[in-house]
Amino acid sequence: MAEFGPNGEYPNRGLITVMIMLATIMQVLDTTIANVALPSMTGDLGASQDTITWVLTSYIVAAAIMTPVTGWLADQIGKRELFLISIIGFVASSLLCGIAWNLQAMVAFRVMQGIFGAAIVPLSQTFLLDINPREKAGSAMAMWGAGIMVGPIIGPTLGGWLTESYNWRWVFLINLPVGIIAVLGCIAYLPQSVRRIRRFDFFGFAMLSMAIGALQLMLDRGGEVDWFSSAEIWIYLFLTVTGFWVFVIHILGAKLPFMEPGMFADRNFSTGLVFIFIIGIILLASLALLPPMLSRIFGYPTITTGLVMGPRGFGTMFSMIMVGRLVRTMDARILVVMGLILTAASLYYMTGFSPDMGSWPIIWTGVLQGLGLGLVFVPLSTIAFATIDAKYRADATSLFSLVRNIGSSIGISIVSVMLARNVQVNHAELGAFINPFNPVLQQAVPSAAAGNLTALTQMDGLVNIQAAMVSYLNDFKLMMVVTLCAIPLAFVLRKSKAAAGAPAAQMVHAD
Repeated sequence: MAEFGPNGEYPNRGLITVMIMLATIMQVLDTTIANVALPSMTGDLGASQDTITWVLTSYIVAAAIMTPVTGWLADQIGKRELFLISIIGFVASSLLCGIAWNLQAMVAFRVMQGIFGAAIVPLSQTFLLDINPREKAGSAMAMWGAGIMVGPIIGPTLGGWLTESYNWRWVFLINLPVGIIAVLGCIAYLPQSVRRIRRFDFFGFAMLSMAIGALQLMLDRGGEVDWFSSAEIWIYLFLTVTGFWVFVIHILGAKLPFMEPGMFADRNFSTGLVFIFIIGIILLASLALLPPMLSRIFGYPTITTGLVMGPRGFGTMFSMIMVGRLVRTMDARILVVMGLILTAASLYYMTGFSPDMGSWPIIWTGVLQGLGLGLVFVPLSTIAFATIDAKYRADATSLFSLVRNIGSSIGISIVSVMLARNVQVNHAELGAFINPFNPVLQQAVPSAAAGNLTALTQMDGLVNIQAAMVSYLNDFKLMMVVTLCAIPLAFVLRKSKAAAGAPAAQMVHAD
């Protein structure tokens, strides 16, 4: 039986952290690890190029809808119990995904994965804040942030290796050994928490779920149906706006709302939500751009792409280890500004990429960006929860994860739309110079100027590469501007020396 040490300290804090992070990394990896396996799944599951994307969409939508309910469920059945149920359900649904026999079964099992996995990330953050004293919160958030940010980076690489070396089913089956170890460790060491029974606000949950689900569907389907030229997207937009509007009005007036508005009165937490939204855009938008760029323009295979992008993860981990110590002695706001400046600098250097360069610029800018994002993420996660009342912690961490994920979805959609449209515009502008009356073309490639079909085809290929490269650079420039615009928000944050509640007061020993 687990016992608390002197002063409410938990003696197995290190083991608890390891088990929690195993579960967290397992769940975070699944947001990106399946992406590279989609082409291999298409034939085995009898799907088309259009329908196979539901393997990703079903998981994202289910997880997004269930994330906000984490706080209420944790209060009802206990954080420990909910965490164990979530891991066991996630592992079981991963096994089912690994043996799926058709697309319908796969989508159903991915929905299960999303439902069970939604609570893992916010609860892991809650537990780490609960079991660590206030002075060690920075180190705890460094550990947690490393798993959250490195997971999406190594996901495509691991997924590509498993798919090429074995088959796509191992993308899901890999969760079994990790999940079983995490479950056994959590059963042995995870402390129980005080339950707080509260009425379930079904109407508030329904409105928020409708808004989140419609938003995710709009972002996922927009590119396929040409966005607002489709009635389907307008319906999603209407449901999103209506759902969020009614939800906000409802929680402000209800006696027992689904999400207590009192948490938003904390300035650090509210500002932190805006910050984490922006970080979500920058982190996953750049990760979504680089693999296709390296494949399309530089001709890198999946494994090489993973090796080139891997150092970005090392940069993130190094900065998080370093900042876990610095946040104890330095003003967290200074660290956030330094991180944003480094991130903006990396994006600025990325606007100088060219199709003729080697892999070194991609590697060192990735490391620089990883260092910058690490410097932002840990102090932000620490200061956002520095002053919030402990009773809001489960709800606040679930909302923090939800906003980060929504930012990621919106960021990926924005850069994808801009990329597709800019490629067309840039191709038209560059292609306009390829005509028989251009003296430069007549001198450089006389056969193309004379109308030789082979030469013109080669020229068109070069134009396609250049048009795509310029479009990627435009996206990098946009993200740089977004990053710079976030810097003034750091000065809205407030440094707090007071603890928002003793973590030990929330915990009881586990039987």
